[in-house]
Amino acid sequence: MRKHYTAAFKAKVVQEMLSGEKSVSQISSEHEVHPNQLRLWKQTVLEGMAGLFERADRHLVTAAEHEQQVTDLFAEIGRLSTQVAWLKKKSGLDPNAR
Repeated sequence: MRKHYTAAFKAKVVQEMLSGEKSVSQISSEHEVHPNQLRLWKQTVLEGMAGLFERADRHLVTAAEHEQQVTDLFAEIGRLSTQVAWLKKKSGLDPNAR
């Protein structure tokens, strides 16, 4: 049966590795995780660090795009509502039309 570790546990162990106070073998024996697995976790963290800063920028861009899309959709709803009202009036289907 394979062991599954939480993201919080992995982060804690990698922080210990990055602090440099203990060797990889010490951390490995304390947490009962194979040293190769620890190295993989550390490599993943180091490769993904730049992405942490990019996500914040990407979130701002995505939020702006979403806001623009909402504005465009509301404008289209207004145009379509006006067209439906006009068509009802001209076709005689609107009981309120004069």
